[in-house]
Amino acid sequence: MTTTFARRHLREISVGGAYALLLGVLAVRAPRFFSTGEFADILIASAPVLVAAVGMTLVILSRQIDISIGSQLAVCAIAAGLLSRAGYSMPVVAVGTVGVGVVLGALNGALVAVLNIPSIVATLATLVMLREAKRWWNQGAMIKDLGADFQWFGLGQAAGQWAVVAVAAGVFAAFAVGLRFVAAGRAVYAVGSDAEAARLAGIRPRRVTFAVFVLMGACAAGAALLTAVRLPHVDPKTGEGGFELAVIAAVVVGGVAVSGGRGTLVGALLGVALLGTVRSALVFLGTEPYWEKAIQGGIILFAVATDVFIRKAE
Repeated sequence: MTTTFARRHLREISVGGAYALLLGVLAVRAPRFFSTGEFADILIASAPVLVAAVGMTLVILSRQIDISIGSQLAVCAIAAGLLSRAGYSMPVVAVGTVGVGVVLGALNGALVAVLNIPSIVATLATLVMLREAKRWWNQGAMIKDLGADFQWFGLGQAAGQWAVVAVAAGVFAAFAVGLRFVAAGRAVYAVGSDAEAARLAGIRPRRVTFAVFVLMGACAAGAALLTAVRLPHVDPKTGEGGFELAVIAAVVVGGVAVSGGRGTLVGALLGVALLGTVRSALVFLGTEPYWEKAIQGGIILFAVATDVFIRKAE
C-alpha cells in the first residue's frame, strides 16, 4: 500500500522534497530569510495565486487550458473598484465581482464546450480581447476613492492580511473536499481521463467542460479581490505581469497532468508554495529576479515532457 501511494503521488512527494531542499539551502546561504517575516509576506502574496490555481487545476484536470486568467483578474479587479467607488458595501462588491468572473468564465466555456473551439485558441482570443478592451476603456488610469471597507476588507492591515490568507485557505479546502468526495469532482477526473468513456458512463463532458471554465472565472474573481484589497486603489494593469504563467507553472509542477485526469489540489498547493518561495529566495540568494520567469517556463516545459514520457511508458 505504501509503495502504491508513493507511486501515485510521486510528483507531490518530489515537490515537497524540492521545497524542503530549497529551505535547507536558504538556511545555510541566507539565514536572515527566516528572521524577517518573509514567510508571512509569501503567504499573503501567494493567496491570490492559490485561489486561481484551484480553478486552473479543475480546467487542466478536464484536459483544457485557460491562458486568459490574467486578463480576467484585471477586469474583475476593475469591477471591484468601480463597485466600491459607487458606494456599495464589501459583501455586495464581492458578490458583484464574482458575478463578473462567472460571466467571463461562461464566455470561455461557451467557446470551448458549445462551439468546440480548442481551449488554447479560445482563451488566447479572450485574453487579447479583454486586455485591449480595458485599455481602451480607462487608458490605464487608477481607480481611486474606494469605500472605507475595501482595503483589507476594512479590518486594518494586520487582521486584513490574515483574512486574505484565510479566504484562500477556505476556497482551497472547499474545492479539495469537493474533488475528492463529490460526484461532480469525480466527473472532472473522468472527463479528463477519457471523455468518450465518461459519456458512456452517463456523464456529459460538454457540461463538465463548461462548468470548469465558469468555476475558473469565479476563482479568477476571487483572486482579483484578494489582490485588489491590499492597496488603497485598483491598478487596471493587475494581472499583466505574467500571472497566468505563475498559476499554470504552480499547477503543473504540483503534478496535475496537462494531458488531463491526473493530479490533486494538494500538489497544486505545494507548487504555489514552492514557486512563491523561489521568488523571494532569488532575492535573498543575490540572484537577478528576472530569472523567476525563466524558471517558471522551464518548469512548465519539464512538466509537459514528463507527462508525455509517463503516458508513453503506460
